Amino acid sequence: MSSTVELTKENFDQTVTDNEFVLIDFWAAWCGPCRQFAPVYEKAAVANPDLVFGKIDTEAQPELAAAFGIQSIPTLMIVRDQVAVFAQPGALPEAALTDVIGQARKLDMDEVRKSVAEQQAKQAQQGETGPNGQ
Repeated sequence: MSSTVELTKENFDQTVTDNEFVLIDFWAAWCGPCRQFAPVYEKAAVANPDLVFGKIDTEAQPELAAAFGIQSIPTLMIVRDQVAVFAQPGALPEAALTDVIGQARKLDMDEVRKSVAEQQAKQAQQGETGPNGQ
């Protein structure tokens, strides 16, 4: 039995809403590095049973890949409390994946939300003034 969840546009929102910590592997069957990363990702899923490990087949779910601006695969994304806290293309070696998961676990989500809010406020201000401050 697989420890990973196949994410589709039908179950994506609910999965991210219902779980505070979701890892997402964007992949495709024709992608060699994706196939190399799959067992590493599966092993991490088994090692972290309290987290949700999702997979998005970019061929089957082009809307989801487009929604996240996925340019290259594999791309690993980590979503905590519905905020993307990590996104990186490329197949991570096992040690790096373990490290990234550890760092994401340690994140203070109150701090993350605060910095996201600050970023959004900055962007809103910049949007009002235009690109040249006019």
